[in-house]
Amino acid sequence: MMLYRTYQSYCDRLRQDMYFLTSNGRLSELLVDKIILQLNRVYPQILTNKEAEKFRNPKTLLHTRLSDLIKHLQNKGDRHCQEFYRALQINAEQVYNDLPSRKIIKTTDSTGIDTDKEQYILNDRGPMFFLACFSVAAGFALFMNCCNSGTKVAGGARKILGFSPIIIGRHVRNICMLYLEDTSRNK
Repeated sequence: MMLYRTYQSYCDRLRQDMYFLTSNGRLSELLVDKIILQLNRVYPQILTNKEAEKFRNPKTLLHTRLSDLIKHLQNKGDRHCQEFYRALQINAEQVYNDLPSRKIIKTTDSTGIDTDKEQYILNDRGPMFFLACFSVAAGFALFMNCCNSGTKVAGGARKILGFSPIIIGRHVRNICMLYLEDTSRNK
């Protein structure tokens, strides 16, 4: 079943997220002030100084100020709502990631990739793959050390290889043992 993501404007998303954002404890007064200041100073075309003062008025309840700000941005258009989301992401990334509209976007991704599991894509082989690769690398290094004609570690290497049926396979161990015996005879 293929799910297609329909385009949802930022105003629609903000309408959907309004209850979540205005519920108690989601955004602190300091956080709301930071968002308002960012919309006013970084994007002065979004909020004028007069509008910013109105939404930062400490005499008004935080819930009312935030609701009025969201309604004001929705009336101004999609770009204003988009800048609100950008300010929210910069100042309160955890709240931004927990928004209901963000969860819908994640679950209706048309690519079919689960974004929660996407970060683990490079680590999907597990510990046995790592151990196998490490064993091959260690065996190869040991084998190269034994092949060096300047060293006389053949007896010690034979002992190590004799006790390593777990690290490398039985057939590989037998081949290495035969090679070590052959090189020790030729010396």
